Amino acid sequence: MLSEELNLAAAVERNQAERHTRPSHTQTRSYAQRNRAEKVMGRSQSKKDKEYLSVKDLEKVLDSCKLHLNQIDEVWPNIYISNVRIAQNRSTLQKLGITHILNAAHSKRGSIGDQKYYGNSFVYCGIPAEDSTHFDLDVYFRPAADFIHRALNTPDGKVLVHCIMGMSRSSSLVLAYLMLYHDMPLHTAIRRIIQKRAIYPNRNFLALLLDLDLQRKRKHRACVLL
Repeated sequence: MLSEELNLAAAVERNQAERHTRPSHTQTRSYAQRNRAEKVMGRSQSKKDKEYLSVKDLEKVLDSCKLHLNQIDEVWPNIYISNVRIAQNRSTLQKLGITHILNAAHSKRGSIGDQKYYGNSFVYCGIPAEDSTHFDLDVYFRPAADFIHRALNTPDGKVLVHCIMGMSRSSSLVLAYLMLYHDMPLHTAIRRIIQKRAIYPNRNFLALLLDLDLQRKRKHRACVLL
């Protein structure tokens, strides 16, 4: 719906503004910046490599998943992750009872979904994310989590989160939702999801999720001090 597109645009604009004004911006972006810098500069043994190794540790957890990649899986009660083929099959979505669709590959090659395509049968939200080492997916973490939360709080709400393969962009947004709305540590969220579906966020997204996890931990410490 148009209202969802306006809500998303407004939320992203707020997040971008906060990133430019937040005093601790450099600190909270440390994981992502280190991940990118290490790749570009080819460093292997710096004092702060432990932050980068945290990304590698998460990859080891992801590698432990023995599931085959399915077209669609319910990874959390009433939250599904799928590839684009399932997402574009409206009859299948209706049979599953899907009410909301979060497309993490909106307007990207191979993805034709938009609100016009789905009509009034589904509530649609599109995020034009790129599965790359430079895309700042974190500006969409909160808007995507809010959309999922609203979907689950509607009568009989079921939300499908998809990208092209249903492995990186879509799973990153679901992980962000679990962290933001269920206060779940990132490593715990990953372990929960890989029990249901084979996922593999790229290193950039893992670094951004680690930033989010760091913010969550700092918030906890601040609450304890209060």
